[in-house]
Amino acid sequence: MTKQTQRLTSALLPVGLLLIAMASIQSGASLAKSMFPIVGAQGTTTLRLIFASLIMLLILRPWRAKLTAKSLKTVIVYGIALGGMNFLFYMSLQTVPLGIAVALEFTGPLAVAIYSSRRAIDFVWIALAITGLLLLIPVGESTHGIDLLGAGYALGAGVCWALYILFGQKAGADNGVQTAALGVIIAALFIAPIGIVHAGATLLTPSLIPVAIGVAVLSTALPYTLEMVALTRMPTRTFGTLMSIEPAFGALSGLLFLNEVLSFVQWMAILCIIMASVGATLTMRGHTKPVTKAE
Repeated sequence: MTKQTQRLTSALLPVGLLLIAMASIQSGASLAKSMFPIVGAQGTTTLRLIFASLIMLLILRPWRAKLTAKSLKTVIVYGIALGGMNFLFYMSLQTVPLGIAVALEFTGPLAVAIYSSRRAIDFVWIALAITGLLLLIPVGESTHGIDLLGAGYALGAGVCWALYILFGQKAGADNGVQTAALGVIIAALFIAPIGIVHAGATLLTPSLIPVAIGVAVLSTALPYTLEMVALTRMPTRTFGTLMSIEPAFGALSGLLFLNEVLSFVQWMAILCIIMASVGATLTMRGHTKPVTKAE
C-alpha cells in the first residue's frame, strides 16, 4: 500500500465510521417506533435506557469514576437532560416523521453553536434555521404543517440536547467516557417511573426484549463507540460539520423503514436547518470538543 493510499484510507475511515454511526442511530429510532403500539413512547424510552445502561455498565465500568459533590451534581443534571432528550424525542415520533423530528431537535445544538460564536455571520444561520422552522411548523391552513404538540416535543428534546452538551462537557472533563455511562444510568432512573406507570407489566413482554436490546445497541452502544473512534481521527470542526447532516439520515431512515414520505417543502425545511447547522459549525470560534449524542 502506497503512502498516498494510506493517507486516503486514514482520511476516509473516520468519515465512514461517522456515517455508519448516524445511520445506526436513525435505524435504531425507526426500530424503536415499532414498539410504540405495545408500550408507547414512554415504555420504549424506559426499555431503551435500561438496556443501554446495562450495556454501558459492562463496557465502561462507571463505578471507577471519581466524583466530588460538585461533579456529582453536574453528572445528575447531565443524566436528566439525556433522559429528557430521549423521552421527548420518542414522544415527538408518535405524530411527527422521523426526519422532521431530528431536524427540529437539531435546533438545540445549533443554538449552542451560534451562542458560542455570536458573530455577524451567525444572523445568516439564524435566518436559515427560522426559515426551516417556519416551513415545518403549521401556519394557518398550511397542508404541509405538522402536529404542533409533536413539534413541541421535538423542540423540547432540542432544549434537553443543548443542556446535555453544556453539562456533558463539564461532566466529561472529570471522568471522560465513564460520564456517559453514569449519565445513561441516571437517565434510566429518571424516566423508568414514567414508563412503568404508563405501560405497567407490558414492559415485561418477552417478544419486546430482543427489540429493546436492538434499539439500545443501534441507538447507543454502537454509534457511541464509532463516534468516539471517529472523533480521535478527525478535526472537531469536521466532526461537527458531518454530524449536521443527521436530519437527512433521519428522513431517509423514515422513508426506508417507516414509509414516511415527506413533501418537497419539508425536504427544503430540513435542508435549511442542515445548512444552518453546517454554517454555524464552520464559523464557530474555538476548538471545543463536540459532545456525542445518545439519541
